[in-house]
Parts: sequence; C-alpha cells; structure tokens
Amino acid sequence: MKSTGMTRPLDALGRIVIPKEMRISMDYNVGDPVEIFADEETGILAFRKYTGVTCKMCGSTEQLTYFRDSFICGECIESLKKGIHFSPILRPAKSALSNSQRSNKESKRLRRSTQQMIESLKELMQKHPNAAQHEYAKILEVSQARISQLKKML
Repeated sequence: MKSTGMTRPLDALGRIVIPKEMRISMDYNVGDPVEIFADEETGILAFRKYTGVTCKMCGSTEQLTYFRDSFICGECIESLKKGIHFSPILRPAKSALSNSQRSNKESKRLRRSTQQMIESLKELMQKHPNAAQHEYAKILEVSQARISQLKKML
C-alpha cells in the first residue's frame, strides 16, 4: 500500500471525503457500496469497492468460482478459455528517446528543488486558476500527491 500524500479531515459525524481524483481513478461512483477493512496493529483503514457475490466480468450470480480475490462465472471462464468476447490491451509504443536521453530527462526532473517546484506551481496556478490538481501534475510531470504537498507549502 502506498501513501498518496493527500489528507482529509473527519467531519463532526466521523465522515471523510475521498478525493475526486482518487474516486475517478478507482472507478468509485455515487452510491457504490464500499467495504472497509481495519488493521488494529498498524492503525490502517482500507477501502475497496464492494462487488458482492457476482461475476467480476458480467455480474451473473450463477456457477461462480472464486479466483484471485474475485468471483467469475462458468460462462465467462469458458469464454476466456476459447478466447472469445475479449480484446487484448495493447501497450503504448515506447518513445523514440534513447536510454541515455530518457535517463537525462528523468534526472533533470529529479533535480528540481522543492522551492523551484513551489515557484513553478505558483506561476502555473496564476496562469490557470481553475485547473484541476491532476492537470497541474501532468504539466509539471509530478504526481498528484506531490502537487498536494506543494500546495500545503505555499
């Protein structure tokens, strides 16, 4: 489990808001049931979208088999075995940069100091005041969590 760097306060009723960017990336929608897990030793709470006892692929409740933390129905298993009703995910082509160019680009990005990043973010926020946090992250080539940290330092 990795830290996102995002923090949210509990309200008076003990509720917490899951940041919009996380809800989008994890495909959580309004009204979706969520399972809550607690590890008392480490003090960690974890959430997972609850799918219930249905096929992960088609939602069927018939002939279910439990496989790798998910239920899959017999019909979907047969479809997978036969290779029908699916399309493979293609990886995007690697850029034309050579390994040395790529490592130089990455090292340049890593060399920016926190103060430089704060200044860059401040300028960006002035130019684009209504942009979302993920847009700032994309422009500055950092994670959304890093943007959140930098905003706190402003």
